[in-house]
Amino acid sequence: MTEFLYGRHAVLECLRANRRKAQRVLIAEGVKDAPILRELTALAGERHVPVTRVARPLLDRISDHHQGVALETSAYPYTTIDDMLALAGQRSEPPLLLILDTLQDPQNFGNLIRTAEGVGAHGVIIPERRSAAVTPAVVNASAGATEHLRIAQVVNLAREVETLKAREVWIAALQDDPRAQMFYASDLRGPLALIVGSEGEGVSRLLRERADFVLKLPMRGQIASLNASVAGAVALYEILRQRMSRL
Repeated sequence: MTEFLYGRHAVLECLRANRRKAQRVLIAEGVKDAPILRELTALAGERHVPVTRVARPLLDRISDHHQGVALETSAYPYTTIDDMLALAGQRSEPPLLLILDTLQDPQNFGNLIRTAEGVGAHGVIIPERRSAAVTPAVVNASAGATEHLRIAQVVNLAREVETLKAREVWIAALQDDPRAQMFYASDLRGPLALIVGSEGEGVSRLLRERADFVLKLPMRGQIASLNASVAGAVALYEILRQRMSRL
């Protein structure tokens, strides 16, 4: 089964990561030359992936946001939590995982994946049901960060949280809750999985109850909460700041 990724950065990062089986690159006729196009066509040549010029309406049928480029390739290669923990071990780093609790908006999902990859997270865990999957829209929203990051789909998030706790990974839920502590006042340097909830309900009660601690962001304006991807990004960069400060 194949799918079409679209957007220059999404296509380039897929070719760079080389985790999928790429079939062909499609470039719109008459598209203006640019360094990123030269880079991705050169990389396609190195990967022995054919590059074909096509009429722009063909790409328009794939997406309105193709930027003159698309890539026919195999489906996203999901991985396992064991692979994420193994990667942390290879890097000699305490595990940093992001758990997304039924996040359904592809833009939020893609933005959080981009941030997680940017801070060096070892993986992202999502449920198989009631959640966005790694679709071409998510790949594009992440600017191709999906292709470099380990992402696992699991049947039961609560069960996986308990498994992580048994493996000495601390669980933090990001939620404005009466028992929550300010995120910057918590020690986030050890093995950690951060749970970010859905756009409407936040982190589910079941997962909040299983978390070792709950974190919240200070809000001094009139708006009660931040967008899920923004809140998650703030927390992830605080984790990175703390980890870098001890070096």
